[in-house]
Amino acid sequence: MKWIKLSIMLYSLSSLLGCSLIGDTRDETRDWSLERLYSEAKEALDSGVYETAIKYYEQLEARDPFGKYAQQAQLEVIYAYYKFEEPDSAIVAADRFIKLYPRHPYVDYAYYLKGLVNFERNQGILARILPLDRSQRDQGAALQSFYDFADLVKQFPQSKYSEDAKQRMVYLRNILAEYELHVARFYLQRGAYIAAANRAKTVIQSYQQTPAVADALVILAKAYKIMGLDDLSANALSVLKLNYPHHKGIKEIERVVVK
Repeated sequence: MKWIKLSIMLYSLSSLLGCSLIGDTRDETRDWSLERLYSEAKEALDSGVYETAIKYYEQLEARDPFGKYAQQAQLEVIYAYYKFEEPDSAIVAADRFIKLYPRHPYVDYAYYLKGLVNFERNQGILARILPLDRSQRDQGAALQSFYDFADLVKQFPQSKYSEDAKQRMVYLRNILAEYELHVARFYLQRGAYIAAANRAKTVIQSYQQTPAVADALVILAKAYKIMGLDDLSANALSVLKLNYPHHKGIKEIERVVVK
């Protein structure tokens, strides 16, 4: 019996060693130099083979975390994760790079990629195929993207990515304003007039000079009028007429009948 048990143990051990050896032979990068590993990772990245690029970059960093290729690998893997549609991993990698190398000459690129990842985060497959209104979805990622781009513009105003970031911030600000307007309409339609007025005021106060402001004034004037706050309604209507004299909402407000 002891001989049988020993045989089983030896067989199990040899099986494990065999699996280990097989696993080693499957690692084609085992004998590659660091230079070749980085070159292959970069080639995979440039060719759009992002999963392979991520694998090579991570192997490179694991082998030589403080070598001359490590920092570049950590920066480029952020983009690889972004293109491979792994936003959480991309954000983690970007935050890690910013924390480790705050004075790196290309750290602005890490900030930019963070904003870009969150900018695209709500863009799922359906959103690419169907004409969905982005302003009606949850805007957590859009708001975070706005903050990310704002960080970039504030800390690196001369960055080559700042101009694009500014343009995206304008777009995001309009989307965020439209979202608040969408919620305000929802409350108005359901008779939650105080909530509608508050959301409309948020648009007017926090998102000035966006296209949503005019419609927010309409909602505000309507909500105040229905609640019997005639002076406040008249003030909102006056601002609307002054800034948007041809807005169709002017007649809508005037037609509101308080029961």
